[in-house]
Amino acid sequence: MSTTTTRILQVDAFTDDPCTGNPAGVVPDADNLSESQMQAIADEMAVSETAFLQASDEADYRVQYFTPTQEVDLCGHATIGSFAHLHEEGLEPGTTTLETNVGVLDIDVSDDGTVWMTQNTPQVREVDLSYARAAEVLGVEQAALEGARDDIPLAVSSTGLPFLVVPITYLSDLGDAAPDMAAVEELTDEFDAAGVYLFTFDALDRESTLHGRMFAPGAGIPEDPVTGTASGAVAAYLDHFGAFDDDLPEELRLEQGHYVDRPGYVRVQLEGSTVRVGGRGVTTLDGSIVIPKDDEDEILEA
Repeated sequence: MSTTTTRILQVDAFTDDPCTGNPAGVVPDADNLSESQMQAIADEMAVSETAFLQASDEADYRVQYFTPTQEVDLCGHATIGSFAHLHEEGLEPGTTTLETNVGVLDIDVSDDGTVWMTQNTPQVREVDLSYARAAEVLGVEQAALEGARDDIPLAVSSTGLPFLVVPITYLSDLGDAAPDMAAVEELTDEFDAAGVYLFTFDALDRESTLHGRMFAPGAGIPEDPVTGTASGAVAAYLDHFGAFDDDLPEELRLEQGHYVDRPGYVRVQLEGSTVRVGGRGVTTLDGSIVIPKDDEDEILEA
């Protein structure tokens, strides 16, 4: 029986080192794939997101992102991974446009291969959530959350995908977090968020702005290693609430992934309402996958 295959890659994003950062699936030519086939491939890849690149009438490329369980509107690390691959394949440095479910975004590739993703205009809103409940859901001490609340409240922030942003006092508090994933999913559903981003300014590296962890069980991602969309959202959150005594630094460096043995670093630039998330990527797998049967073509007989 003959089979049809398509090329598929795994690109580790927000890192220069293979087998670190956040692994993304990348299908460079998904024009002839149905949504059910893309979902099946993403499930088989079993990474947090797989990007499916397609032709577009509105931009240079169109992309759809799928977790192992569902389609999501935007994904930072899979975008970085996709354009790191395209750069390896000959895409010249400069600006490329990308059609996503949240609109057309500008993607800039630097001479050194750093990929910059311009995200949507920030939207930030405080939420009516007690520290007691947040602590119980995230498996942390209530005092550790209350110790970090000065001028930066619990809030949902979005630069294309909304995240519930929760500051915590120390890196040890962050590392000790033991979220109740069912409760996290209930919380994110209640506040219309894709996930919870728990962070501390108590970072590992001196040059880093903060250290974060992101939980999104509702999207099939218990803990994401390094999250580009959440990094943009938390930078917008910090700017919105005036978290720094002086102006926001010209560039923020966010650590993530160390607690799941996938360390990576996200660069974020924020100027006015423009948020850019940047990083590099490393291709670790390059092969082919058999295209699964299209469930949408199945005919059900009584």
